[in-house]
Order: sequence, then structure tokens, then C-alpha cells
Amino acid sequence: MTERLLITSGLPYANGPLHFGHLLEHVMTDLWARYQRLAGRRVLSVCGEDTHGTSIMIRARAEGRSEEQLIAEMDAAHRRDLADFGVHYDAYGSTHSPATRRRCEVVWAALRHAGLVQQREVRQLFDPEVGTFLADRFVKGTCPSCGAPDQYGDSCERCGSTYTPADLERPYSTLSGATPEYRTAPHLFVALEPLRGFLTEFSQAPGTLQPEIALFLANNFLSAPLRDWDVSRPAPYFGFEIPDAPGHYWYVWFDAPIGYLSATEEWCEAHGERFEDWWCSEDTRITHVIGKDIVYFHTLFWPAMLKVAGYGLPRRVQVHGFLTVNGEKMSKSRGTFVLARTYLDAGLDPAYLRYYFASKLGPEVHDLDLNLEELVTKVNADLIGKVVNLASRTARFVPRLCEQYPEDGGLFAAAAAQAEEIGAAYAGFESGRAMRLIMALADRANEYVAREEPWALKKEPAKLERLREVCTVALNLYRQLVVYLAPVLPKLAEQTGALLGAPIERFSDAQRPLLGVTLGEFQPLMTRVDERRIAAMLEASRPAAASAPEPTPPAAQATASPLEVEPLAPECSLEDFQKIDLRVARVLAAEAVPKADKLLQLTLGLGGDVTRQVFAGLKASYTPEQLVGRLVVVVANLAPRPMKFGLSEGMVVAAGPPGKAVKQVYLLAPDSGAQPGERVH
Repeated sequence: MTERLLITSGLPYANGPLHFGHLLEHVMTDLWARYQRLAGRRVLSVCGEDTHGTSIMIRARAEGRSEEQLIAEMDAAHRRDLADFGVHYDAYGSTHSPATRRRCEVVWAALRHAGLVQQREVRQLFDPEVGTFLADRFVKGTCPSCGAPDQYGDSCERCGSTYTPADLERPYSTLSGATPEYRTAPHLFVALEPLRGFLTEFSQAPGTLQPEIALFLANNFLSAPLRDWDVSRPAPYFGFEIPDAPGHYWYVWFDAPIGYLSATEEWCEAHGERFEDWWCSEDTRITHVIGKDIVYFHTLFWPAMLKVAGYGLPRRVQVHGFLTVNGEKMSKSRGTFVLARTYLDAGLDPAYLRYYFASKLGPEVHDLDLNLEELVTKVNADLIGKVVNLASRTARFVPRLCEQYPEDGGLFAAAAAQAEEIGAAYAGFESGRAMRLIMALADRANEYVAREEPWALKKEPAKLERLREVCTVALNLYRQLVVYLAPVLPKLAEQTGALLGAPIERFSDAQRPLLGVTLGEFQPLMTRVDERRIAAMLEASRPAAASAPEPTPPAAQATASPLEVEPLAPECSLEDFQKIDLRVARVLAAEAVPKADKLLQLTLGLGGDVTRQVFAGLKASYTPEQLVGRLVVVVANLAPRPMKFGLSEGMVVAAGPPGKAVKQVYLLAPDSGAQPGERVH
């Protein structure tokens, strides 16, 4: 039986349009799926709309329309944006569908039968003006740890602390600005502790998760009793009512991943296939691509649901980091919170962004920075200067390729031999390595063209046959490059097939030269990035990305942040010093920074799902292997610092000899019993 490959992206939430952060994940998934199809494998790529929850209900009310009208509009917009960026899904569904409801009922019945569902009273903040209970993200207030205002009810963006809304000082509802009050309601919970053995085995199995994610789960969740999962919400709530609990609805994170199942079921019904072959068979390899902010749901809750309900388990959960733009979090005020449609409306080719993302993505969980100046340089140098110019400098000179492949010094054979390594990079979510290998081949092809000078041969009638040979070689080397780039640049692959009279259909097309074909009329394949369009996109993003402002908190809450202070004077008071928020963190991942003598790039866990990327000058004293898993102390409320290697989001505390080259530094070591996120006093 041929192995089937099923891959999913996280479902975009139907409360707003797609932006660059969404596109990173969708492009990442699309590259993998397109490569696997070109390699001749059976692939089903799955996604859809995440449609339930309080946010949808509140927005629909505010706009005077039904939730169904809102999610239908966003579904159409999301599908259009994905298609325009060349992202293809075989199955694209919605969590607000009869198929999703049916699958929810199947999973729920299995959890009930296993005795894992429990009910208990929950005391929760309630908005008396809107008349609804408030999820953590609908409550803001002053951080109880560092005093930063306007922090969400689950974690502080300034210091990384995690807490509950009850811990916030001066809380207010983001829906109305009202001061919330506590009310009690029954909630249904799924017990995870009985599944500890299974979840440990699943999460720690080699190859299922990236090592840093497996370690993160082991140290932050599996090292203590697993908390029960609150899976219900009382009315009013937009979602599916629980059949055996009238007036209560499945929480959005219960039915969201079930959308993978229902989208597959609908596709199977439309294509005459069996759902069980895709979700209940050992012959199907399931892969999830997700952001690091939803690791908890996809590596603990979701596998538990699948296991109990008898569905197949993911063989791989590929986690990516967050996207920053020009070294900082996406910002509406700076115009770097860019919507997919704003990019397209500025007249920018989706191929630019697809290639840039592909050139940066690797198998690690690191954040990715979209440096727009680098995008311009990279696209113009690589795609225009190295790839497209091979065709534009040769395709106009000859009407037909040679019948036999000319001598090329082994260039075609050497490039053909790289197919396995390039393919392995795609399959391993290492498209950045694939792009480097491909561009090295492009350099050699361009050296050949520069050496043979077909433009000069064109001027000498006696050398027209040699011109034809040179163009045959150059265009075959060009076609090889486009075959290898086809997962990234499907439109260029289509254009190249039309130009050379042979469609690109398989990765193996790079193994055999194309001979004796008549060339089509040459059309421009790609243009250089126009920096004026980049500037126009950024300018348009300021109003285009702006949303309705959140309610202003009560006047009593409008306190200044202790972080927004003037630069420190030469002398520092005790009060000033106490503003430094020192936290225990665990090193989840560490690696050397290329071309940096002293720096290591660290991924630090501060408890819960909170992680930070920090660049630290520790290379002379510690190897990356010595640091992974170690507890350190980090300055958690240090403002993020853009560096040429990426964004550093804190500072690891260490000591060493001052005023000279440091041969040895020593990390401050917390007690072995310390937990990530604990404050150091």
C-alpha cells in the first residue's frame, strides 16, 4: 500500500483578514505539500475556517448581522487571499458545518465513555454590560508582577509572567470597558492526567516533535500532574451546543482541530474516498504545521482526543516561531502589520514573499524576521539576477533546442545529482537549505553563460550552431533550477513550461535534459521588486490594518508603565533597581550564531507557553549542548533589541571579568527546584 500523506495548517480565525503572520504558516505548509506531490507522493492538504467563540459573537452583534453572515464573508476573503498567494489546499472546510458537529459528537461520546468528563463550578469574570462571561483574552489590567498596564488576563507581554484574570490589578473588559464582576457557572472538564503515560510516550517519541518542543513539554507540563481541560462555555456563546449539557457549548479549542477531520470527511464524500483511509489507517502519515503559541493544544489536548476516539495520531507536529517585521513585532503605527490583501493591492508579486519565506525557514522553532530591505535585495539578486536572467539572456536567441545535449563540463549532471539533497531539505521543512543549494547551482549556470557570451555569438553568423548549443545548455540548466524551485514558485514553473514547450510535472524532470523542442514566444517572467511599491504597502497598512480601538479603561486604571521611564542617571536608586524583573527560565534550544564570534542564540521558556529569543555572548564559555535544559536567570522586562541576527528579547544574567576580552563567563544558576517563570528577588 502506498503511504498517504496528510498535512494541515492551523485554521485561520474567522474574525479578521489574513496578514503576514498567517501567510508564513500557509506558505510553509504549501511548500511541503507541493514538493511531495512533485515527488510523486499521494498528498492531502487540509485547512479551513475556525469560526466559533465569543469574538465572533461580539463582532457580529456590533456590526448588526448574524454570525453566519460574518463567517461566510471571512471565508470568502481567506480563500481569495490564499489562492492569490499560490497556496493550495485540497480540502478547505469550516468548523461551523454539519460534518464538524457530527465529528464533535463522536469525540465527545468517546470521552464520556472513557469516564474522562467531569463537571464543576467555575468562578469567572463576567461583563455586566455585554452580558457574557469573559475569556482570559477579553480581560485586561495591570500586571501583578511588573506593574505594566493594559496586559491580557493570561500573560504579560512585558515581563512574560503567566497568571489568571483574577490576579490582575484594576481589571477591565476589552469588550465594553466595564469593570467585570465574578459569577459562577458549571463547566465541563476533560481529565488529562489518566492519559499521562500515553501523552509522555507520544510527545517524547523521536521525530514527532522538535527536540526543544519535546523538552518544553517535559519540563513545563509533564513534570507535574496534568491540569483538567475546561472544554465548555455557558450561554451566550457562538458554537455548537453540547447534546448532553443543554445551555452549554463546546469551547472553540475543542472543535477547532476537529475541523481537520470534518474537512477531510467532506473532501472524501466529494471524491469517492473513505474517511477511514485518511484518519484511521497506519498507511497515512499525518503532519500538523502550527505556530508555537498553540503547542499546548496540539501536543496534549488534541492527541488525547484522537487517542480516545480511535483516530490516527500525527506522526509529526512541525512548530514554527513568530514573525517579526524589520526586527520588531508587527506594528500598526509603523505600517508593518501588513494584510495579505494590502500587499497584493500594492502590486507586489506573491512570488517575492513566497521566496523570502522559503529562504528563511528551517526545522527549528526560531522566530523569523521579514526584513523588507533584505527582501528587495534577495529577490532581485537571486530570482531576477540569477534565475530568470538565464532565460531572458538566451531564450530570444534560438527558436529550437538541439536534438542532442551538448558538452557542458558536467554542469547538468552535477545539478541532477543534487535532487536528492534538495528534496530531503524540502521534506524536512528545511526550505532555507534547499534555497541555498539551488542558488549555488544558479551561480554555476551563470558562470557558464558569462563565459560563453551568447550575445556575442549571436553577432557572428559562423557561430550560430555554437549559439544554439550554448542556449540549449543554459535553458536546460535554467529549467533544472525552476523544477527545484517549483514548490516555491508554481507560477514561474507554469510559465517556464509554456516557454520550453514541456510542463513541469515531476521533481524527476530535473534528471533529463529537454531536447529538440520548439520554444514559445518569450514573455517577461518576473520583474524586479519596486521599492516604491514596498513603501506604498507600508503606508497603506497604517489605515488598512487598523481596527476599532479597544474600550478605554476606567480613569483609575490609566497609570503610567514603570517601563516607560527616562534613561537611568549615573546613580541608581534601590527603587529603580527593583524595576528589573529577573525570572527563572529554562533553555529550550541553543545554537551558535553564524559569523558571530561570541554569540549563542537561545530559546528560553518562562513557564506556560511563554518563550523568548535571546542572543547571549556565551560561546567562549559554553557549548550549545551544555545549555539545553539548564535553568538560567533572565532580565525579562528588558525592551526587545533588534540585531542583525534577529530580535533579542531579554538578557541572560552572567558574570565575567570586566574591561577586557572575556575568556570565561559564569551563568547565574537558580536552585534545582526552581520553576520557569518564577521571579528572582
